[in-house]
Amino acid sequence: MDTENYFKSLTNLKSMRIFLIGFMGSGKTHWGKRIAEKLQIPFYDLDAVIVHSEGMNISEIFAVKGEEYFRYMEKQTLEDLVSREENFVLSAGGGTPCFFNNIEFMKRNGKVLWLNTSLEALNQRLLKEKMSRPLLRGITEAGLRAYIIRKLSERKMYYEQADLMVHEESTELDSFINLLQ
Repeated sequence: MDTENYFKSLTNLKSMRIFLIGFMGSGKTHWGKRIAEKLQIPFYDLDAVIVHSEGMNISEIFAVKGEEYFRYMEKQTLEDLVSREENFVLSAGGGTPCFFNNIEFMKRNGKVLWLNTSLEALNQRLLKEKMSRPLLRGITEAGLRAYIIRKLSERKMYYEQADLMVHEESTELDSFINLLQ
């Protein structure tokens, strides 16, 4: 693609909402920031927006108000963001697409990209991040792999509804951009 057409295609992408979904540790925030920077549009991490709004970290929200409250806040925050912003890249929480028909809402309001990361990569990443992830706190190292397999099997039907799927470990930034065109 010549340079002029490449920049025209980036301009076209600026008028869209991009939702990144996938299991925790799949790279949604990492890639979301890079895609947003490349497209020169805002990046939002849904969990970070909720943390800011609630004045508590995710673990505290789960402990004090429960998962059901958190899932409701995900839905509300997602809808508020879409109503306010025309252009953005959003890193959704791993469970976001699985509740309140959020996957359908995201598909109606933008492009949904599933970061399909391998079990091995997820296991390695989440072992390092266990203490910062409220849903993983009580899980032993030995039980983590089984937990990931179980949760992935529960969530896969939602993730598979994405507009696009990427094998996260084997891609480059330009590959993401090309997929979105």
